[in-house]
Amino acid sequence: MLSLHQLRCFLTVYELGSLTAAAEHLGYAQPSVSEQIRSLERTLGVELFACPGRGVAPTAAAETLRPHAERTIESAEEARRAVQAVSALETGTIRFGMFGTARLYAGASLIADVLHRHPGVRVELVGQNSSDVHDDLRRGRIEAAMIAVPQVSSEGMAVTPVAHDELVYISADKERLRSPVTAQRLAKASLVMPETTWRAEDSTRIVLRQMLHETGLNPQTRIEVEDAETAVELVGMGLADSVVPRGVADSLLPRLAPNAGFVSLRPKQVDTIAIVHRAGATLSPAARLMIELATARIQAIAEPI
Repeated sequence: MLSLHQLRCFLTVYELGSLTAAAEHLGYAQPSVSEQIRSLERTLGVELFACPGRGVAPTAAAETLRPHAERTIESAEEARRAVQAVSALETGTIRFGMFGTARLYAGASLIADVLHRHPGVRVELVGQNSSDVHDDLRRGRIEAAMIAVPQVSSEGMAVTPVAHDELVYISADKERLRSPVTAQRLAKASLVMPETTWRAEDSTRIVLRQMLHETGLNPQTRIEVEDAETAVELVGMGLADSVVPRGVADSLLPRLAPNAGFVSLRPKQVDTIAIVHRAGATLSPAARLMIELATARIQAIAEPI
């Protein structure tokens, strides 16, 4: 029966062309390596090395065996790494990408979910905006992420939609909340919008631009800010209205703008929240864990797909 030890000895002899050199490289006595090669030859019923002079030369059978031996050793190493990765969940660092507004209403709960299962790990939630997180994915800085996507496609990425988060109009003026806000009303509104650095790529703004496309207008912003908290506070002060995901409204209005409320857009508009990772990638146990927990957490808050 073939053993990994025999195959390692075989590959080392093949690469170095010498039983003595292979023994030195592996840290074994030369007779031990010779016996492993003879045992492998007996098992296979072939001669693997000839001795034309100094050193050894691989036979045709050895040339045939080599790629299979390499794949077998690599598979064994993959198995070892996979098992070690599972044990690493007990003490290692778990990194996961999540766009900024989702962290407001799912980030802390997600971290709590992870620590409940694996109290010894260190957790990093990475990213401010979906476009930033997407860039980290492309560059290999993170394995997987939850982002908002204006359309469910991304070159080189596997995109799995998991939830819809309705976009809502928030205002401190109760008169403006009596009925759903149409494209015509939205085009005339005085708005404060977050994500000003990413205004061209921000999924919420892309959805709003698409909504207003038929009117030939763009939503006009009176105030531009970076974070959703500041936008909601300004809405509570009555200085402007805004459009934010429903999860943001539910999370921030009671705390930062208790006098404000929200209403749907007409027609209804949503951000699509998706799990994204590099297409064809073999995800680590840590990445698979974060995908499982993040999906469950966001689907408990937003509308599951």
